[in-house]
Amino acid sequence: MAAPAATGHFALSVYTLAWRELVRFFRQRNRVTGAFLQPVIFWALFGAGLSASFRPDVGAAGVGYAEYFFPGIVVMILLFTAIFATVSVIEDRREGFLQGVLVAPVSRGAMVMGKLVGGTLLATLQGAIFLLLGLTQDIAFTPANVAALFGVMLLLSFALTGLGFIFAWRMESTQGFHAVISVLMLPMWLLSGAFFPAAGAPAWLYWTIQLNPLTYGMALTRHALYLDPAKSSAPGVPGPELALGVTVAFALVMFALSYKIAGRRVAGDLA
Repeated sequence: MAAPAATGHFALSVYTLAWRELVRFFRQRNRVTGAFLQPVIFWALFGAGLSASFRPDVGAAGVGYAEYFFPGIVVMILLFTAIFATVSVIEDRREGFLQGVLVAPVSRGAMVMGKLVGGTLLATLQGAIFLLLGLTQDIAFTPANVAALFGVMLLLSFALTGLGFIFAWRMESTQGFHAVISVLMLPMWLLSGAFFPAAGAPAWLYWTIQLNPLTYGMALTRHALYLDPAKSSAPGVPGPELALGVTVAFALVMFALSYKIAGRRVAGDLA
């Protein structure tokens, strides 16, 4: 009976910590508004501004720039929301809540999973809301591609939340976290094929894009959105099998590193 009890305790701990992340987010109305409006403004401005001069060579069916940029904005939402959700690690340590969790009969694995699940759900929820704007484009939503998109968003959000957790655990201030992570996030997103395709880029830039793990999450999102190689395939865009494999590996590595780093004491920890 010990194993089921331990499993139930682990699941309850994960659920409680994840639910706390959701409640904290929705109580901050300015954060909710900003998190949604920023990507909408990006999409509207860049989509309208570049659509007349930029013709991405993606898909035999001919995809306009606003439509090409749409999954890039979805990935942007996942990236920004998932990583910045881990700011709560720093805030919880400063407020004493994290110390309480660390000395409670809760495994560090449950604590890590709870934080990662909370950030994953927040990012996926915001990405799902933005998907409604896809109805303004030539995108046919079906149960199949909606289910595929939700699966991809959950997987990618989990990986990105883990990435944010790794940085947040070692930080003592939110200002330091924002300064460091902002330098990482924007190039990571820009060099993922979200803003422009890798095809035609200089060799050094092409290989930088190919070595970026977010490139494969971006490609996987694009494949899931259409479930049609005629619209999602292009030179430099990883195929769905490769994109899925790399994204799964990315998520597993980020969780493993998050779990490992959470076992190290930092200033302010009581356990």
